[in-house]
Amino acid sequence: MKIIKMLHQRHVLIFLLLLGYYTTALSQSGYGLWLDYKKVSNAAILSQYQKQIQSVYFPGESETLDRAREELELGLNTLLGTRVNFSSTDSNKASLTVAKFDDLTPKTQKKFGKIEIASQGYYIGHDDGNIIITAKEDIGILYGVFNFIRLLQTEQPLENLALLDAPKIDLRILNHWDNLDGTIERGYAGKSLWKWQKLPTYIDQRYIDYARANASVGINGTVLTNVNANAWVLTPSYIEKVAALADTFRPYGIKVYLTARFSAPIEIGGLSTADPLDPKVQQWWKTKVEHIYSKIPDFGGFLVKANSEGQPGPQNYGRTHVDGANMMADALAPHHGVVLWRAFVYSEHDATDRAKQAYAEFVPMDGKFKENVILQVKNGAIDFQPREPFHPIFGAMPKTALAMEFQITQEYLGFSTHLVFLPKLYQEVLQADTYQQGKGSLVAKVIDGSLDNHSISAISGVSNIGSDLNWTGHPFAQANWYGYGRLAWDPYLDSATIAEEWLRSTYSNCENFVAPMTRLLITSREAVVNYMTPLGLHHIMDTDHHYGPGPWVSELPRPEWNPTYYHKADASGIGFDRTKQGSDAISQYADPVAKKFGQLDQVPDKLLLWFHHLPWDYKLSNGHTLWNSIGLHYQKGVDQVREMQKVWAQMTPYVEPLDHKQVSMLLNIQLQEAIWWKDACMSYFHEHSKLPFPKGMEKPKHSLKYYKSLKHPYAPGI
Repeated sequence: MKIIKMLHQRHVLIFLLLLGYYTTALSQSGYGLWLDYKKVSNAAILSQYQKQIQSVYFPGESETLDRAREELELGLNTLLGTRVNFSSTDSNKASLTVAKFDDLTPKTQKKFGKIEIASQGYYIGHDDGNIIITAKEDIGILYGVFNFIRLLQTEQPLENLALLDAPKIDLRILNHWDNLDGTIERGYAGKSLWKWQKLPTYIDQRYIDYARANASVGINGTVLTNVNANAWVLTPSYIEKVAALADTFRPYGIKVYLTARFSAPIEIGGLSTADPLDPKVQQWWKTKVEHIYSKIPDFGGFLVKANSEGQPGPQNYGRTHVDGANMMADALAPHHGVVLWRAFVYSEHDATDRAKQAYAEFVPMDGKFKENVILQVKNGAIDFQPREPFHPIFGAMPKTALAMEFQITQEYLGFSTHLVFLPKLYQEVLQADTYQQGKGSLVAKVIDGSLDNHSISAISGVSNIGSDLNWTGHPFAQANWYGYGRLAWDPYLDSATIAEEWLRSTYSNCENFVAPMTRLLITSREAVVNYMTPLGLHHIMDTDHHYGPGPWVSELPRPEWNPTYYHKADASGIGFDRTKQGSDAISQYADPVAKKFGQLDQVPDKLLLWFHHLPWDYKLSNGHTLWNSIGLHYQKGVDQVREMQKVWAQMTPYVEPLDHKQVSMLLNIQLQEAIWWKDACMSYFHEHSKLPFPKGMEKPKHSLKYYKSLKHPYAPGI
């Protein structure tokens, strides 16, 4: 018996050691995202928080309020390192009150009565020295709780709080390009989260963690399936599965949307046509929508990619995008659902500049769409490039609600191996001035509906989330998910503020960490532009998988798929002429913008070759020739990655060892690939310029033939 007891104790000890190791490894894996709460490390601030928050009054019952109460309890107990008392009945001794406005005491209601809390919003303030978090709706309480916890995570002072906040955009949506077989188009972080075979009975804990993370940054909608849609998701068996996800997400204020394949009435409905003006087709969609709402009462609506890149649509039947979108809108309207109709269209039958085609197709339709149709427009006119000017549609359709579509997954920015802080890109687009109604007509004002007084507003981000343990492949790609959510809530936020928030919440509040790492994040986007597509170059990646450089690709069947179509490098120079002498794409912008982009003395260097074809010896404002400037920008991008490595190497005191090693290895890959981009592109362009490589640029390591020979048939994301 003694031997058995000793063996049992040994097994228990081994189990506990393994459990501790696993827990530590999980903590270091990044699974907890920015919500992996840790005890406040600053002793003085911790002591102050512990004095200010000793007990909590949190009345009310609902699924959403329960989630908010659980989150606050977890956050306070962990961050303060002590158990905080919660009560739903006794408010007298509470130092923190969390309650809907109607549940506040009459005295507090009177004090806060003039504060106008908007839909989904909240207010955090003080009453007689006690902290109050209040809102008109349950979801506002949840958002207020998450923001209050963020204040503690980032070690902000709680004295004199008077924080009134609400989302400026109504629908803040993630678009998952997930296929029903578990693959993800342009996904670089593993397989799809959705385990369709196990649904609806099996609810993975990860679905709950996903909803919690989204709610923490204010995301309130998710499109579960790929825009290159599969009609099967609209069948009854799959609607049951979708309903189970909707039930899981609902307490966190998240609605589900589905991508609707336009030919679904044929493929799963037994009809011979999908003509949107055919009464049988119209009735099929109405019946299908009624069935969906019988299972999912708060279903958000449909996202549709039609007549684009081979997807079926109304033009197959001689109809228009208006006909197709309005047909679906009529089916959804009685249930308050919306149609998000994508404006990403370009045709192999249209010989005009691809950058002009979406504008030419959709702007004449302004004012013809139903009120519950939202036109979803990519941030730029080509396709999520490292840098594009804002899409000319923004501001040009004042009678139509327009949604921004950003890409969070890094299809063109190094997959999940490159550290690129995308909120900097998003901010650049959102703060661009369309001048459509004079100075100050920002893209952000178009999106939030304030420029044209739209009753509904929306923003979408193509997700970078997958089954990888850390969700996003690269640990720092989590910042892009976080940053997208924060800008979807408030498109006027500064990207540096977002970077600092995320760094403090995820890693450390130490200034020796926060300051240099904020600078690293903010410069990382410009670095990738420099080593991939400097000075307005675009779409020069390798074909299909979009991995690595391919400026020489010219043999694809559609001209606008070839990089040579975009850079137009030849013996005389390089760049796409979109001035009045060229494709005249500048005419799609308001006059002040068109003038700026069209004149060489006004166009920013960063967009120079997007709008102009210039000789290799053209002199830039910095005194360098165009050829030398291109080479020096490529070199600068490489050097910026080296600087990122140096900064990260100094961060070991503030980051878990496993995380630090992982990012270090990824930065090594990023440097190798930055050099590859520089060497391959400059070798190819050298064939046209015939000029010596500029001083200060490291010469290519291999021949152009070598770079052309590299093949990557199994690159991820296809």
